[in-house]
Amino acid sequence: MSIRSARPGEASLLSDLALRSKGHWGYDTEFLESCRDELTLRDTELAERRTAVAERDGSVVGFVTLEGAPPEGVLGMMFVDPRAIGEGIGRLLFAHAVETAEALGFTRFTIDADPNAEPFYEAMGGLSVSRVPSGSIPGRTLTQYVRRIPD
Repeated sequence: MSIRSARPGEASLLSDLALRSKGHWGYDTEFLESCRDELTLRDTELAERRTAVAERDGSVVGFVTLEGAPPEGVLGMMFVDPRAIGEGIGRLLFAHAVETAEALGFTRFTIDADPNAEPFYEAMGGLSVSRVPSGSIPGRTLTQYVRRIPD
């Protein structure tokens, strides 16, 4: 398993992975279509959003974005291929985001968590601080976590 920066030309692959990963939690087609824009990356955004990719045996199995400018940032996206959920890839990606944040001088980042991901972010040291509107579904709110750097 290795973690590397996303490469030009991978945005479509990562966007597809994000939708597949979101779908793993049983959301219907209408819900997923409502999320499509928010879960779509563009090649021009990969570097700006500090997109890191988990790769195993030459295949992308997850990715994470760390957005914003120090001292406060946002863990914008973090998705693992459904076939690899439960194998520790999310933990590796999260640890990479924390290490990157610390190296860049961030003191904290926020995470707007899907309800299915809340236990994961709590286990990773995230503290629930508020509810925020979903970027995709009108009327839906998400728990916002903050992760201090260092923890």
